[in-house]
Amino acid sequence: MINEIVSPSEWNAFFNEAGSPSFLHSWEWGEFQKKLGYDVLRLAITDDSVIPAKAGIQSTNNIIAICQVIKIKAKRGNMLFVPHGPISVIPAKAGIQTRNIIIELKKYLIDIAKREDFSFIRIAPVFQDSKEYRDMFANLGFRTAPIYMHAERLWVLDITKDEETLLKEMRKTTRYSIRKAEKEGVTVVKRTDEKALKEFQNLYHETAERENFTAYSPSYLAHEYHAFNSTGNVNWFFAYEKDGKLTAAALIDYTKSTAFYHQGATLHSRVPTSYLLQWESIKEAKRRGCTHYNFWGTLQAGRTPKNWGGLSLFKEGFGGCQVDYVPTQDFILSKKYWITYLYELFLKWRRGV
Repeated sequence: MINEIVSPSEWNAFFNEAGSPSFLHSWEWGEFQKKLGYDVLRLAITDDSVIPAKAGIQSTNNIIAICQVIKIKAKRGNMLFVPHGPISVIPAKAGIQTRNIIIELKKYLIDIAKREDFSFIRIAPVFQDSKEYRDMFANLGFRTAPIYMHAERLWVLDITKDEETLLKEMRKTTRYSIRKAEKEGVTVVKRTDEKALKEFQNLYHETAERENFTAYSPSYLAHEYHAFNSTGNVNWFFAYEKDGKLTAAALIDYTKSTAFYHQGATLHSRVPTSYLLQWESIKEAKRRGCTHYNFWGTLQAGRTPKNWGGLSLFKEGFGGCQVDYVPTQDFILSKKYWITYLYELFLKWRRGV
């Protein structure tokens, strides 16, 4: 059985119990999507037929999975989109139960799609990539989407270790850059004021022009910040050189378990301010009780732009490990899908993938 959740406390209770693995399935992300003009469904899967009680799975209010669905109607196509979900308390090894959850979810979304003229269902799973999961989606009629919607290869650092150990496990050049920034008098400031938003936007768009990538709009950045700031789950970090010049900034979103480095901006400088900014962000995540720091997307041949190499090298220098999710999956419901498909192939080429 699938029901809609309308209570933030009910959603958050399950989300946190299930490990709060991605901020894209947080309540705040749904509120952010509403500000962008999209309708949002928050679903709870509770049907005993999906996972028998004898399986011994503990859950909140009999919910065994949640799924946040974004209803996207745009020139590129109409889709029901699940960002980094569904999220379940079922262990990864319980493959048959996971399959049943996807089956129930697919049936439910197909009914909505047919009533409301959506041409396909797109799921960006939060399942770690494996042949088992890829085969499961293929056998259920899904195909790999031509492009990613959100990061599919991430770099994640376990921050339960003490600071000395974290520094020791970094790449030597990363550790040196942190120390150099400290010696050069770099100051990292944590902020949540409105002026910080404007300051970040200016640096961010300057970075986008220099690096030649498509920037998010000022309104997009503002809505993301305000959605997470309403619950205290966001921080701006700014790194200033000794003379007061701003040369690095970041927006960090939080769930109970993880800090996410989602937006960043830098200016070229001989002083490695961005290294100290990340280190201070990691220490703040530890103070908040997070167990992981997620550097977000890294280079993945065939899925991400080739010019991500330098940024990936930077992230990997802090230690941690690569986490791959199952590639974004599409379930086709209309021939209109192929218009989206061709357009996204063009986007893939334009991005330099």
